[in-house]
Amino acid sequence: KNGLLNINIPLVVSNHENFKELVNSYNIPYRFMPVREDNKKQQEEKLLYLIKKENIDLLVLARYMQVLSPKICSALKGKAINIHHSFLPSFKGARPYQQAYDKGVKIIGASAHYITEDLDEGQIIEQDVSRVNHSNTIDNFLTIGREIESAVLLRALKWHTEYRILLNENKTVVFH
Repeated sequence: KNGLLNINIPLVVSNHENFKELVNSYNIPYRFMPVREDNKKQQEEKLLYLIKKENIDLLVLARYMQVLSPKICSALKGKAINIHHSFLPSFKGARPYQQAYDKGVKIIGASAHYITEDLDEGQIIEQDVSRVNHSNTIDNFLTIGREIESAVLLRALKWHTEYRILLNENKTVVFH
C-alpha cells in the first residue's frame, strides 16, 4: 500500500487474529483460519482453493509457524516465500532469537526463502545480518531481528515480483 512493491494484495489469511484490524484498515479482506492438528488438512485445502479462486501468484508466510504438508509445498513450489527470523541454516524452528541469544552469537539475521517440504530448508533468496554483543538483551535481539526481517522480506518480494529470481535445484540465482 505504500508503493514500495508493485503488487496487489487480494487477501490476507492468518492462523491468528492479531493483525485483523490493521489489515482491515487497508481495506484488504482478512480470513481467519485457525490451524490445529485435527483440521490442518482441511485448512490447507481451503487455502489452496482461495489461492486458485483469487488468482494469487505468490503466497507470503510471515509468522505462520506451521509445517506445511508435502502436498501444499508441491503445489506452491516457487510460489511461496517464507521469512525466517534467523540466519539460516542456523537456529531453525521455534524461538531462533532465543536460541541465538543463549549461544552468545555475535551476529543475528534473517533469511527469506522459498518453501519446501523440509522445514526452513528452501532455496534462499536473500539474507542479512547485524552485529550484536554481550551487552544486547533478548529484547534488543528481537527489535534488531524484526528490522532485518522486514528489509530481507521486502527485497525478496521485490525481486520475485520483478522476475529476477531463478530456481536452480536447491539454490537461487538472483539478478540484481
